[in-house]
Amino acid sequence: MTAAENVCYTLMNVTNDSEPPSEVSLKADLEKGEIKAKTEALKKVIIMILNGEKLPGLLMTIIRFVLPLQDHTIKKLLLVFWEIVPKTTPDGKLLQEMILVCDAYRKDLQHPNEFIRGSTLRFLCKLKESELLEPLMPAIRACLEHRHSYVRRNAVLAIYTIYRNFEHLIPDAPELIHDFLVNEKDASCKRNAFMMLIHADQDRALDYLSTCIDQVHTFGDILQLVIVELIYKVCHANPSERARFIRCIYNLLQSSSPAVKYEAAGTLVTLSSAPTAIKAAAQCYIDLIIKESDNNVKLIVLDRLIELKEHPTHERVLQDLVMDILRVLTTPDLEVRKKTLQLALDLVSSRNVEELVIVLKKEVIKTNNVTEHEDTDKYRQLLVRTLHSCSVRFPDMAANVIPVLMEFLSDTNEAAAADVLEFVREAIQRFDNLRPLIIEKMLEVFHAIKTVKIYRGALWILGEYCSTKEDIQSVMTEVRRSLGEIPIVENELKKESGDVKPEEEVSAAPAPKLVTEMGTYVTQSALSSSRPSKKEEDRPPLRGFLMDGDFYVAASLATTLTKVALRYVALAEDKKRQNSFVAEAMLIMATVLHLGKSSLPKKPITDDDVDRISLCLKVLSECSPLMNDIFNKECRRSLSHMLAVRLEEEKLSQKKESEKRNVTVQADDPISFMQLTAKNEMTSKEDQFQLSLLAAMGNTQRKEAADPLASKLNKVTQLTGFSDPVYAEAYVHVNQYDIVLDVLVVNQTSDTLQNCTLELATLGDLKLVEKPSPLTLAPHDFANIKANVKVASTENGIIFGNIVYDVSGAASDRNCVVLSDIHIDIMDYIQPASCTDAEFRQMWAEFEWENKVTVNTNITDLSEYLQHILNSTNMKCLTPEKALSGICGFMAANLYARSIFGEDALANVSIEKPIHMGPDAPVNGHIRIRAKSQGMALSLGDKINLSQKKSFS
Repeated sequence: MTAAENVCYTLMNVTNDSEPPSEVSLKADLEKGEIKAKTEALKKVIIMILNGEKLPGLLMTIIRFVLPLQDHTIKKLLLVFWEIVPKTTPDGKLLQEMILVCDAYRKDLQHPNEFIRGSTLRFLCKLKESELLEPLMPAIRACLEHRHSYVRRNAVLAIYTIYRNFEHLIPDAPELIHDFLVNEKDASCKRNAFMMLIHADQDRALDYLSTCIDQVHTFGDILQLVIVELIYKVCHANPSERARFIRCIYNLLQSSSPAVKYEAAGTLVTLSSAPTAIKAAAQCYIDLIIKESDNNVKLIVLDRLIELKEHPTHERVLQDLVMDILRVLTTPDLEVRKKTLQLALDLVSSRNVEELVIVLKKEVIKTNNVTEHEDTDKYRQLLVRTLHSCSVRFPDMAANVIPVLMEFLSDTNEAAAADVLEFVREAIQRFDNLRPLIIEKMLEVFHAIKTVKIYRGALWILGEYCSTKEDIQSVMTEVRRSLGEIPIVENELKKESGDVKPEEEVSAAPAPKLVTEMGTYVTQSALSSSRPSKKEEDRPPLRGFLMDGDFYVAASLATTLTKVALRYVALAEDKKRQNSFVAEAMLIMATVLHLGKSSLPKKPITDDDVDRISLCLKVLSECSPLMNDIFNKECRRSLSHMLAVRLEEEKLSQKKESEKRNVTVQADDPISFMQLTAKNEMTSKEDQFQLSLLAAMGNTQRKEAADPLASKLNKVTQLTGFSDPVYAEAYVHVNQYDIVLDVLVVNQTSDTLQNCTLELATLGDLKLVEKPSPLTLAPHDFANIKANVKVASTENGIIFGNIVYDVSGAASDRNCVVLSDIHIDIMDYIQPASCTDAEFRQMWAEFEWENKVTVNTNITDLSEYLQHILNSTNMKCLTPEKALSGICGFMAANLYARSIFGEDALANVSIEKPIHMGPDAPVNGHIRIRAKSQGMALSLGDKINLSQKKSFS
């Protein structure tokens, strides 16, 4: 057994800069040195033994010169020394010298100092030799009656471990501990005694609990936790006992200890599915989240609430607690708020939506009043999206929400304002009755909008939905107000002529590249990052955008003016007014064109924008019915179609989600009667304590393990050849941040192999936790060696090494067998995730590492190739199925995944099928991967390269 399999009691710090001392110098220090020298020498001996050195000559020296000392530090070190030192001869018999050690510890168990007694009792828990323990049993029993609780509680632990390992040494242990428990007053002693009874004699533990079940709420928290564990185990094994203990669990929900409340709530949910029990447990969870300051605790408890919600019968109970759940929003942590809002949104119903919206509106207003913090903007975005979802699902709420949110269009945070704008666009299209209200509010905040992207969106909404003469006139007034005095060029030149200093030359920066949804690049002029002077700050907003060289907004303005002018012509009967309005619109477009061609803006107008404005001028000059129809009907039809498709997708995903959660019961399913079910057949619920223990130890069984093909054998790597003197193979078990290598080592020779050591090294972000201990292999014997490796990031890692050993009786040097490399698969850390198109484009622009992979496959179908890549890389396709459906010669899709370390991975698949090469031609194209770290981008690229070709075996 290696140290990885043992429980670690003591951590020792080893300095690597010193030379290992000789046995002679250690012996001299231990015999004649002062206390300090003896302490240092003993520490060195311990470290050398831990490193595999054999020091048999020092055993008697330590017994003679160190064991009789009364120094407490020496005594502590001796406990470690006796734990690790070999106590038996090679043939398995106990060393004679250990009798002297045993006598020394019998004296320590009767020592007047309680610390020495207690620490000696703790040491005895680690002894595995019954011959050493047998003479000490009377002294251990006597320690149960010691005046100090430290000694008594360690005596209980010692008796428990001895009873578990060597029952014949103390057969009456359960009875002894039960009597001790009845009379004991100290909480820690009672806890240890009760825990022993749970594992050693459950009936006695239940007898004791029955006598004091009404006083459980007065016990200390450590004892209460053990009582919760006992009740869970008893009720899990014997469901008929539930009624007896459920009241006790209810009482423990009121405990002062958060840990007890958490465990009691979890136990209550597993014992009962009655609405009152679920409500009590959920209420307990909510109180814990609010009162606990640690964000990790909040997230863990929130996950338990989310698990509760997944159960269809519990969901309705939780719906009544939505307002309580929203109290969690007082936590400043963004991750907690995000989970809380998602949970509230999942639980919202027609009964509670009104209250939910009121709370969220208050929260949105609060974010406007607080001093700007990094997470405030993101939190505001979350609130806006939640209100958006509520309004889509419950249209009656939109009228309450929109006026509050419209104020945020003038927000300096573009992301939050963009979310509001998207919501307003959807609301104005879906809810005809709200259009006048939205138009009115939009005109109110229009002049205060600060970012060009939001300005463009607001212009589009006003141009598309202003349908009365008054609204159209208001739009024109706002545009003129935002543009300032026209003609712009003349006005600007007049301002310049009043300034003596010549205008500083501004070098026109190249137009930045932007990314479309398909992952391709387009060129678009962007807002200049240079700080405007005081004179420029006084300009109206639209003129400011144009002077900064952002003429994309001018193209948007031209489209808006064309739409409203065409509509005004249809509404106004007076020909003079029609011509006046159209002329004003054309004048604005012409002056913008003139400005773009002049040298005044920081960047000249692009050809695309010139074409767009010229087209709008031509449309207004001709006013043909076809153009009128395209500008005023087709745009809205496209938006309507897009929103309908999105709504259909949302409904489809919700339907899939609800189908997953609905527990389907077939007509011919067997009915399970609890009273008639044998105990071993009660497999309906898994033991939660056992599962949590396995999870902590990294032995969690993955869901795919149910598939016989996904067995351990798939993860076995052969490390040496069958003809090598030592055969080795490793099972690689990945458990989130840890990798456990379980290496099977087989001695294929007829010799005894001594000091057989597995030496490992790592490449990449992997770190070996400990050095595996050497072992001795008999002829044709085998052994398992375990090694732990820590993982720091998502990157393909390599573990390599060798096995070295000595052949018994041979005079040659150490033998060495080199092992094959073990490649750690990146797929164990990558999980599919989703994000919005805007977030994808933002990350795509920000991430600096790109890896371009050329498609080289034998797959001939585009959709099949995309599906194959998704299965191989664990990524999720963000492009909707509708966009990918149909037969076409090319395909573009965006993929996204996130690692367990929180790293994002983006991919853009651009593939085509070369038609000229016939129907059997393979797919070709490129996959571009982007990530924040180089390792992620390269590892994902390697994975795609390795798995591109499909095997048809």
